[in-house]
Amino acid sequence: MAFSDTIIFIVGNSRSGTTMMLRIFNNHPQLMVLNELHFFEQLWAPEDKGKAISKEQAVELAAKLMLTQRVGYMTHDQDFTKFTKEATELINELPKNEIYAEDVFHHFTKREVMLNGKSVVCEKTPQNVFYLKEIFELYPNAKIINMVRDPRAILLSQKNKWNRRNLGANYMTKKEAIRLRINYHPITLSKLWNAAINAAKSFSSDARLITVRFEDLLEQPETTLQTVCKHIGVEFDSNMLNITQESSSIEKDSQEIGFKKERASNWKKGGLNTTEKWICQQMCNTNLVSNRYEIESIRPNPFYLLYYYISFPVKISLALLMNLNRMKNIVETLKRRMK
Repeated sequence: MAFSDTIIFIVGNSRSGTTMMLRIFNNHPQLMVLNELHFFEQLWAPEDKGKAISKEQAVELAAKLMLTQRVGYMTHDQDFTKFTKEATELINELPKNEIYAEDVFHHFTKREVMLNGKSVVCEKTPQNVFYLKEIFELYPNAKIINMVRDPRAILLSQKNKWNRRNLGANYMTKKEAIRLRINYHPITLSKLWNAAINAAKSFSSDARLITVRFEDLLEQPETTLQTVCKHIGVEFDSNMLNITQESSSIEKDSQEIGFKKERASNWKKGGLNTTEKWICQQMCNTNLVSNRYEIESIRPNPFYLLYYYISFPVKISLALLMNLNRMKNIVETLKRRMK
């Protein structure tokens, strides 16, 4: 099986969409989607581009990537040193001249996929949508799948995401559940949704990027996936349609096979108050319309509205504190996410 030098990055403002694409792609005989490696932003910052690192730093980076891929990003076990021996072997495979973090990432992804008998590397970290410029500069052959979802559905999902521990995500720690609960605020998430849309919009004319609406994937999975496969240069495989029902923040994981169209409109059935939806629609109006999402005619509750605006600085400050260890360059990260 010939190995492709192309890296497929699955990015976007919809974690549900990127996670679903992971399960879809992993049913393909050539494709393997790695877990969220969080290389860009957490382990690498733009100022690191082209800067040589020591062998010890390279081994530590490779070990951290192995931990995230093999054990998980939100588990109790975060001891990356257990992979030091294997990471050293990986670094020894690199050319003996200067070592760069971006080369360690590339070699790790290729090696991991080859170890699993696949030939096309895919990486799913939604936040990478904020690093498209750097990705294209570092990996010119990269292909981007930008997943977009109705922001009101994302609000509902994120509002309940902390409860994933009780719906099948047994790996999630209590600390992670608390962090996710603190992260939720309709203003914060609306700003992030806009920022992700605008980040991808800057590359809308680049043939290496394709935008896929989560709703279209649910409504017309085969047609949508045929388009996606053509974009990344692989043949469509019907087994891609055989996915289980997992990773929802409002439903328990299920082994039921197929796509549930109703997931696209769950946000209309409750879980969000009219003020949350109104805030989202006001802040995201332009991008909602340009992405073919309908605007509801609703009025906010003035008391809730006052509460959300007063609580916003408190909530975003707490969220920042809970996420400090996830940002290598805090200023740069906030600049990109809140743009």
